[in-house]
Amino acid sequence: MKRLAFILALGGITAFGAAQTPKTQTLAGYISDSKCGAMHMDNGLACVKKCLEIGYLPVFVDSQKRVWAIENPYAVKDYYGDNVKVVATVNTSGKSIHITKITKTGGVLGGMKDGMPM
Repeated sequence: MKRLAFILALGGITAFGAAQTPKTQTLAGYISDSKCGAMHMDNGLACVKKCLEIGYLPVFVDSQKRVWAIENPYAVKDYYGDNVKVVATVNTSGKSIHITKITKTGGVLGGMKDGMPM
């Protein structure tokens, strides 16, 4: 009986661990900063660059305006304020992503061009 309980417990732990495994996904959005996230206004691009210069971290804002911490911020250093498509391992419980591939999709900052709304 103890052996059966042990096997069931081990199976439950394994299933729970597999359910918590981060998944690789392709996401569309833009690169912003951790101070403002998805809250940029008319001067959005300038704000992103200034906030990153003074020490805030880059974040990814997806198409649903959810803000994700970037586990490997060096991967986005050439994409600040750009609309991008990323292939990333998504950690939903930690609200973070690890980017494995990033591609510009045109325009900047979620539809803003040169800091002005389109």
